[in-house]
Amino acid sequence: MQWMLFVILISIVVGWVRGGKLRNLTEIRVRLWSLLPLGFILLAASSVVPADSHKLAIGLILVSYLPLLLFLWLNREMTGMWIAGMGILMNFTVIVLNGGMPVLEEAVRIAGGSSDLVLGAKHVLLTEDTVVPFLADIIPLPSAVLSLGDVFLAIGIGAFLEDQMRRPLSLFAHRVAAEPGSAAE
Repeated sequence: MQWMLFVILISIVVGWVRGGKLRNLTEIRVRLWSLLPLGFILLAASSVVPADSHKLAIGLILVSYLPLLLFLWLNREMTGMWIAGMGILMNFTVIVLNGGMPVLEEAVRIAGGSSDLVLGAKHVLLTEDTVVPFLADIIPLPSAVLSLGDVFLAIGIGAFLEDQMRRPLSLFAHRVAAEPGSAAE
């Protein structure tokens, strides 16, 4: 998940370079934000599951995607949210259809990993029997292998953060609906 921190950092830098304000990030208002930590805690829990508990790890991943998908659906009108939602849905689909996230062993080697990563609790090897292999972890990066769903997720989060930074500050901190100058009437 280090790649996701890199995406967030790059998005903030791009937003700032394009005239956005860091303080706008404190003004972000989303529906049911508490679904995010719930989903990420469940996702993090799946990372510490021993390799011999494959079904538990996959169950935790799939359950973690539910609050994340609900969050993205509830906030789908915001820039980037539907793209991020498509990414999570792609990952959800490939994991359900294959009983784990298929990973291309050659991509792991290119990324600098070992086959131990391939056989971790969350992953299965990509084979000729893999369903929707184009959604598997096949994109090598230094120390990571990403899926098309991960790319969509990164684009969505990046677009969301950049858009939020470039929005004009609201007149009222709590987003009270009003027209500028309406108090003078």
